[in-house]
Amino acid sequence: MSDSRTTPTSSGNRSMIRIGLRAFVLAFCILIGLMIISGVLTRIVPPGQYERTVTDGRVVIVPGTFRVVEHPTLPVWRWFTAPVEVLFAEGSIVAITIIIFLIFVGASFTVLEHGRILHALLAVVVRRFRDNRYALMAVVIFFFMSVAAVLGVYESMVPLIVFIVPLAHFLGWDSLTGLGMSLLAMAFGFGAAVTNPFTIGVAQRIAELPLFSGAWLRVLFFLLVYACVLWFVARHARKVEADPTRSPVYREDQALRASLGPDALPPEDAMSSAMKRAIIWFAGAMGVAFLFVFATARNPVLSDLAFPLMALLLLAGGVGAGLFAGMGTRGVARSVGSGALAMLPGVVLVLMSLSVRHIVQTGGITDTILHAAAGVIEGRPPLVAAVLIYAVTLVMNFFIGSASAKAFLMMPILTPLADIVGITRQTAVLAFGFGDGFSNMLYPSNALLLIGLGFTVVSYPKWIAWTIGLQAVMFLVSILFLFLAVAIGYGPF
Repeated sequence: MSDSRTTPTSSGNRSMIRIGLRAFVLAFCILIGLMIISGVLTRIVPPGQYERTVTDGRVVIVPGTFRVVEHPTLPVWRWFTAPVEVLFAEGSIVAITIIIFLIFVGASFTVLEHGRILHALLAVVVRRFRDNRYALMAVVIFFFMSVAAVLGVYESMVPLIVFIVPLAHFLGWDSLTGLGMSLLAMAFGFGAAVTNPFTIGVAQRIAELPLFSGAWLRVLFFLLVYACVLWFVARHARKVEADPTRSPVYREDQALRASLGPDALPPEDAMSSAMKRAIIWFAGAMGVAFLFVFATARNPVLSDLAFPLMALLLLAGGVGAGLFAGMGTRGVARSVGSGALAMLPGVVLVLMSLSVRHIVQTGGITDTILHAAAGVIEGRPPLVAAVLIYAVTLVMNFFIGSASAKAFLMMPILTPLADIVGITRQTAVLAFGFGDGFSNMLYPSNALLLIGLGFTVVSYPKWIAWTIGLQAVMFLVSILFLFLAVAIGYGPF
């Protein structure tokens, strides 16, 4: 999320993924504003809570038990200390893991950059697909979308952004194209979930539906979303090919074009045996990481380990590759330090994004917001109710990023509401899934969006300006599919 500048890798002391001052200040101001708004809400919205019970080892709310409660007013000064409190609050392990992940990715990528390993690795791919680059784009987008839609793998795929964006440059495109092929594809695959265990799986279990039932309609939706994303990204790439100055990030991409453009590819016969060993080592480390991610995707306990393991293996892969490439321990250490320091502004932004949820929860108004939303849905016609469930999920996703946490919070309320208003529970699950995924690429309170942008030169406002049209299309398509679900009695029940 930056307008960073890239120095030649020969400099050996700066990282390509530095977060620029202008972009940092802009994001900082946006997040400060969101923190203040969240704090003001704790003064306006009365605190309340539902009773909770333990089901299958997870805490879920009990419908019909909401009550307004006495709750200490959150002092104004705590609105601004929330980014620090996040590190010590309940669930702080998530914040700490994200920070370590961010630093490790920055360190590893900088080693690969300074050692020219990244160039050599991408050169192999580019030479193989240079004449079929749009076919490669289609495959890459499908890979990211399908992994998210089927396995629910999202966070663990974020490190690949630092490879897809340079790949896009080597193929003659820009940073937005690379983000569209990776970050955007991941999030939209998550929104077009087919058997995602963290959205569809959890929500269907709470709604007492057969596991992954109704998949036929979700597959149709996934294919339509895939076609839309591919068309959107390919259309932008062709525009940039025809005239690079039409890219919204043309100025920010200037340094990247100089070091990562098609003319910067190393000669085909220039790869040394040391560089080959470096690439094999790094590819092996990543292979082990992704095998673990895919093998544990449907195990909630083991899947929690995938994110930190991915970061650890990425660092080990980068450091080992640097040593194999002949950088030496001192050179690798300098690159690791440079990459870690370059990510510190990103750490600040991530903590600020997580603090928005922390302020709302500490102020005791999360359940009140959910209760008010449920009141809006109750008594509405079926078509309106389905759209309102979608809209409520969009709102809750701003405050609660975790899909499974949202499901455990919302589905015990939405399930009986669906029965009352005359829509199937399967339709309620579908609306929940639509509301959970796509907006992850809109909200600055989503830490993974900030991380993904932080690996590139793309600022948050330019990202929104680029994607807002596609988001509007997805909103309309989602509503049309909800209307279809209501019309056909999408079931089994």
